[in-house]
Amino acid sequence: MLQLTKIFSFETAHALHRYNGKCRNIHGHSYKLHVTVRDKAHQGEYLPAPGILVDFKDIKAVVQSHIVEHFDHRLILSADYVVAHPFCETQENLWVWEMEPSAENMVLYMQKVLQDVLPAEVSLASLRLYETSDSYAEWVAPV
Repeated sequence: MLQLTKIFSFETAHALHRYNGKCRNIHGHSYKLHVTVRDKAHQGEYLPAPGILVDFKDIKAVVQSHIVEHFDHRLILSADYVVAHPFCETQENLWVWEMEPSAENMVLYMQKVLQDVLPAEVSLASLRLYETSDSYAEWVAPV
């Protein structure tokens, strides 16, 4: 099986409602997203000319338009958080979610968005979302 990974960066702020720790307060992260795709039909032989499974620029275009442009420089809060902190409603860059905007929920959201919009030659293999340099949430497709 052949897999390719493209890495993206974006800045997002969030807060976790009812969390007993610092993350209950609005704060931001410099996220790194690793998007890994796998071939649908490749059988282990060398790839014919031009020798690529899918162009990295095609993966970049999809992820930029469907994920990065929506997350970058946004404040993501749950509806419950906004109800408890109504002053947040005035934020111009606010994106209200029904669920808590944890790294785990973000990566699950991204999987749902990307699974049907990638180039036809590939399927989504995994998503790894780094919230810090040493902490990440990961979604992996069933084999």
